[in-house]
Amino acid sequence: MRVIRNAALADGRRVDVRLDGGRIDAVGDDLDGELLVDANGKRLLPGMIDVHVHFRQPGASQKETWTTGSQSAAAGGVTTVVDQPNTNPPTVTGAAFDEKDELASESLVDYGVNGGVTENWEPDSLFERPLFALGEVFLADSTGNMGIDAALFAAAVERAADEDVPVTVHAEDADLFSEDARERSDADAWSAYRTPEAEEAAVERAVAVAEGSGAQVHIAHTSTPEGVDAARAGGATCEVTPHHLFLSRDDLPDLGTFGRMNPPLRSEERREAVFERLQSGAVDVVATDHAPHTREEKDAGIWDAPSGVPGVETALPLLLNAAREGELSYERVRDVTAANPARIFDLPRKGRIEAGRDADLVLVDPENVQEIRGDDLHSKCGWTPFEGFAGVFPEWTMVRGEFAYREGKFGSARGENVRRQRS
Repeated sequence: MRVIRNAALADGRRVDVRLDGGRIDAVGDDLDGELLVDANGKRLLPGMIDVHVHFRQPGASQKETWTTGSQSAAAGGVTTVVDQPNTNPPTVTGAAFDEKDELASESLVDYGVNGGVTENWEPDSLFERPLFALGEVFLADSTGNMGIDAALFAAAVERAADEDVPVTVHAEDADLFSEDARERSDADAWSAYRTPEAEEAAVERAVAVAEGSGAQVHIAHTSTPEGVDAARAGGATCEVTPHHLFLSRDDLPDLGTFGRMNPPLRSEERREAVFERLQSGAVDVVATDHAPHTREEKDAGIWDAPSGVPGVETALPLLLNAAREGELSYERVRDVTAANPARIFDLPRKGRIEAGRDADLVLVDPENVQEIRGDDLHSKCGWTPFEGFAGVFPEWTMVRGEFAYREGKFGSARGENVRRQRS
């Protein structure tokens, strides 16, 4: 057995962590075993579970691949990713699931594959596969044009409830988009177009449908305090993204179309209110909605540029820097990035540093603050909306006891589909 010595956990305890193969065998003081790492009091955290990424394969490998996306994840302390269905072909049939699942076998980190809903979906074959969740189910069009109407949404949620599969919802109501904004061409026009009211209304509708069916609903990339509050009031869980926590419409003059995403950036006042809800515990999960596009694709007018920004490598570093600065506790970072996703999506082997769990571990030195630079990151797209921000990056990332990333190099870890892992 191997031992990580003298590590500081999120709650501040100094412990040894003993590994037996890919699992944590024990957490305590003065544990016997072969020395693997002396942490020297640095922070040891459970690896981030990013329940919302778009790794773009199949169909758009110029933007990202499972190899480059998972490398970016590992370098950022993410040990499990969940890919969304709006690829080409979309993951709406059993055959499409199988194609993506095979591509995902190239991943350095563990993964889940979500199934999607369109008018042409094949639920019988799709639910025969080991889905992580159904979704994101789009209530308005986004990348991939997979928006569906109310009747199909209700039917899909009902079927998911019958199959005991959680539903992740992209909640925007296109009927409440502002057509007046179409007359504008500035970078802020996209935020003016996809209004905050469109999100709040869609969240309320989604939780009402869920209540009627008994389905477990999770609201993706909630971007407004009203959306967070509506999810919470309706008994749904919700996630927020780093870009909605750390960026606002005030940043759009500098970002231009590189700040276009769905849902869009909100006012600074709303950004602050969402961050306050993260601090208070009203936000359940931080997930990245990692959605890379090439520079050439983004370098277009506001109505022509694709929506989405990369983020899987920078999420945990940004949150850890916020913890270093006293804006969040390390326990809160642990909960929203690991413990809560594992609990919400039923991953009993993931999310905590305790005996019996997978050795999905990240070691960080909170005093080693680095400037985020797109040229240093590993996503194939090669840019970041967080250029110049401060981040605390991992010294190493371990997936089930094997190093996926260590001091600038990628290791021998290989990912598995988490829905195929034995408990």
